[in-house]
Amino acid sequence: MSSNPVAEAVASLMPKAKEELTELVAFKSVADFDQFPKSESEGAARWLADALSADGFQDVALLDTPDGTQSVYGYLPGPEGAKTVLLYAHYDVQPPLDEAGWTTPPFELTERDGRWYGRGAADCKGGVIMHLLALRALRASGGVPVNIKVIAEGSEEQGTGGLERYAEEHPDLLAADAIVIGDVGNFHAGLPTVTSTLRGMTLVRVRVDTLEGNLHSGQFGGAAPDALAALIRVLDSLRAEDGSTTVDGLAPEARWEGVEYADAQFRKDAKVLDGVDLIGSGSVADRIWARPAVTVLGIDCPPVVGATPSVQASARALISLRVPPGVDAVDATKLLQAHLEAHTPWGARVRTEQIGQGQAFRADTSSPAYAAMADAMSLAYPGQEMQYAGQGGSIPLCNTLASLYPQAEILLIGLSEPEAQIHAVNESVSPDELERLSVAEALFLRNYAAN
Repeated sequence: MSSNPVAEAVASLMPKAKEELTELVAFKSVADFDQFPKSESEGAARWLADALSADGFQDVALLDTPDGTQSVYGYLPGPEGAKTVLLYAHYDVQPPLDEAGWTTPPFELTERDGRWYGRGAADCKGGVIMHLLALRALRASGGVPVNIKVIAEGSEEQGTGGLERYAEEHPDLLAADAIVIGDVGNFHAGLPTVTSTLRGMTLVRVRVDTLEGNLHSGQFGGAAPDALAALIRVLDSLRAEDGSTTVDGLAPEARWEGVEYADAQFRKDAKVLDGVDLIGSGSVADRIWARPAVTVLGIDCPPVVGATPSVQASARALISLRVPPGVDAVDATKLLQAHLEAHTPWGARVRTEQIGQGQAFRADTSSPAYAAMADAMSLAYPGQEMQYAGQGGSIPLCNTLASLYPQAEILLIGLSEPEAQIHAVNESVSPDELERLSVAEALFLRNYAAN
C-alpha cells in the first residue's frame, strides 16, 4: 500500500483492532435466544456502545427494536455545514453450526495462516471494527470531515426486521447524505469491489400432515400416506432436473450485466467436491446474482440414530427463497406458498407460514459517492480499479433506507470475500483486507466531503 498519513494511521491501529475484534468475537451474539442467551447479544451491544462513547460519539444509545433485540446508535459531529454519512454494520452472528468442525473454537479469535478465525470475524463484527478503524485514522491524520452516524444492528442474520421497523417509526434518526453498508465483500481478496445489487429473500415454513399419529411401517406401510415422503416430493418440485429453481410463476432466466464469475473460480470458492456438477443453467453470475434460488434450510424428521420403523404422521421444513432485483419479495412469498400447496401429493394437509422477508436492492452506481469510492479504492489497492459485483445474500435494511431517504447514496463494501467462508465453520477475516478497506473507507469520507 502506498504511503500516506491515513494508511500509516490504519497500520498503526491494527494491533488494537485485533484486540477489539477478539473481545467482540467472544460474545456469542446469536440473536436466536432459544439457542444462545440474550445476555450474550446484550453484552456485545454494550461493548459497542462503550467503544463509540470512548471514541467521542454523542447520543450513544441502545435502541430496543420491535423484534426484541438491540441496535447500537451513535453520532459524531463534523465541521459546520458538513455532509452526513451513515455507517452500518451488524454485531449479531450466525450460529457456529458444528463446533467440532471448527479447527479452533468459534468464539475465540485465532490467527492461523495469515487469517483471523472466529464466528463473525468477517460477517459482520469485522465490519464494525472497519468503521472504527477508518474514523480513528481520520482523526489521527487531520480530522473527520463529515458528520458520522453509526448504526450496528442486533438481528440482521435472523431476518426479523427489528431495525427496519424501528427506522420507519423514527424516520429522522438515520437520515444521511450517503450510507456505507459494511456487510458484503470483495469479489475476491485483493480486488476492490462495491456490491451494486442484493437479492431479496423470504423464509417459509411448511408442514405436511397425513395421519393422526405415527404407524408401524410393517403393519401399515405401503398404503398409509407418509408425511415425510410427501414433504420430500414437495421439496423436490422446487428444482428442475439440472437443479434450477422452479417456483410456479417466478421467471428463471434473467441475465447478469457486470463482472463475470468463472466456473472454475466458483468451484474453488464454494469448495465443490471433485466430480460434483454445479447446478442450474446460464452463467454462475446469472445464477447467484440475477435469478431466484431456493434452499431447504432444515427438515424436522427423526434422526437416523434412534429411528423406529414408523410411517411418519407429520413432517416440517424451513425453506429460503432468494429473489433478484425486479422481483417483489411479497409476491415471491405468495408464489412460493401457492407452489408448495399445489405440489403437495395425496391430498395431504399442508400449511405454510412466512417467517422472514426482505426486498432486493439495486444501487445507483452513477452517483458522485461511487466516484469518490472508486478514487479511494484505487489508493487503498494500488494498481486495481474498483469493480461492480452482485451479492446473492440479502440485507433487507437497504430497501428500507432507500425508501426513507431516496436522495441518499448507498454503497456496499465489506470483508466477506469468498475465503472468509461466512455462515460456515471456520469463518475468518483477512487482516490485510481489513486494513485496506479501512483505508478505503477513510479516504472515501475525505473525498466525499470535498465533492
